[in-house]
Amino acid sequence: MDNFKVIYKILRSLEKNMGNDEFDIKSVSAERTNISFERWEQLLIMMQDEGYIKGLVLSSGLSSTYRHITEPIRPQITIKGLEYLAENSLMRKAKEALKMAGEIL
Repeated sequence: MDNFKVIYKILRSLEKNMGNDEFDIKSVSAERTNISFERWEQLLIMMQDEGYIKGLVLSSGLSSTYRHITEPIRPQITIKGLEYLAENSLMRKAKEALKMAGEIL
């Protein structure tokens, strides 16, 4: 799955489950998004670095080049993450409208 599709799917799930203590990160796990755990983990870390999510606890060791997420994994969507979803949805709608306009013309 494309990285941006995975990011969108994760953010969308976090948005739908805001305030839900029963939310299970497995619903948007590496397996569910059809990517490797390593890629999934790094995408979550990048999302936190960019301010789209918060709540991850990260660790880095001497034996690894990359940072890793420490469990429990409990990300929360931020205002910036909500804005990303809104802008992405508007762009998709605009794209569909342009497609339809092209078909009409």
